[in-house]
Amino acid sequence: MPRATWPCKPSDELPRLGSRKRLNLNQPGEVHLHRTALITGASRGIGRAIALQLARDGFDIWANYATGREAAESLCREIESMGRKARALGFSVRDGQTVRAALEPLIEQDGVPHVIVSNAGVTKDGLMAMMSDDEWSSVIETNLTGFFNVTRACLREMLRKRAGRIIAISSLSGEAGNAGQVNYSASKAGLIGACKALAKEVAKRNITVNVVAPGFIETDMVKDLPRDELARQVPLQRFGKPEEVAAAVSFLAGDSAAYITGHVLSVNGGMYM
Repeated sequence: MPRATWPCKPSDELPRLGSRKRLNLNQPGEVHLHRTALITGASRGIGRAIALQLARDGFDIWANYATGREAAESLCREIESMGRKARALGFSVRDGQTVRAALEPLIEQDGVPHVIVSNAGVTKDGLMAMMSDDEWSSVIETNLTGFFNVTRACLREMLRKRAGRIIAISSLSGEAGNAGQVNYSASKAGLIGACKALAKEVAKRNITVNVVAPGFIETDMVKDLPRDELARQVPLQRFGKPEEVAAAVSFLAGDSAAYITGHVLSVNGGMYM
């Protein structure tokens, strides 16, 4: 059983980072210190839809990609055509040093993003009995360690700012598990646990941390699956659209969600309740 009281109060143990005024995101006329959103894995699929939606919401966008440079640059041009600023940031979230080298100069120059969306993810499916070390570690390092690397690179400045939204994209597999996806399910369940713990650490600094857990969504990741057969297992009888996941992220990134933290918002058509 978990303890009824904590041995310490994590938010109280944070280092003192100055006495700047605390932001009240719901106060009329309050201005974001830096209305920018960083989305990892933004070049296609769910990440692209999130970037476009947050741009429509009025955010400038830092669009991270690992390999899809042309797609990321095309995304940035589309965002700029909407009147927002956009940067395409090419780096692997798996390596902490690479992440810091990419983000720290930008944060120093332009300020820390107000919203971080950890969306970068990969799958390497197979039964655990036959899973290689690389199939395990590459999925964990991208999906879970990537969240740690990117969030840590931004977190101290978020704490100084006393405001921010951290949103991780988990999965139905992280909530319910899925045979043949021990590595993927572990990484996505780990995101849920990490976000719940982090939410408690940073709440007193006016930073919220939440999770969006999609089910079957129309992306390249599910293009080879038996779609009609799987759709019949969904109470709503269809796959979701990337834009429907983006709408959930948009809500959690906005002022109306200022009192929501440590929450998992499932977008799965009723497959897991």
